[in-house]
Amino acid sequence: MPRKDIALKPKQQTKLQLQKPKLYKVILNNDDYTPREFVTIVLKAVFRMSADTSHRVMMTAHKFGKAVVVVCTKDIAETKSTEANDLAKEADFPLLFTTEPEE
Repeated sequence: MPRKDIALKPKQQTKLQLQKPKLYKVILNNDDYTPREFVTIVLKAVFRMSADTSHRVMMTAHKFGKAVVVVCTKDIAETKSTEANDLAKEADFPLLFTTEPEE
């Protein structure tokens, strides 16, 4: 026997809010010991830059102390930064790439 005192309520529909992933900058830090040619080789190999673009980024870091290499998601930024730093360590250069959140 069905109960008559039960009130049925319609389900509320929820909308999913998708958020864009937070972006991170990979930054090339200038030093006075790493040869410019090596820096451009790393930029071409790891970040797939053309010769002209890698030279421009390297010169920006040389003049201003830092240069933003690429802006991407956190995982990719950390992977690329680590790969570039590992290449520099293997060649015994103090070249340093860092990551930081984009504002």
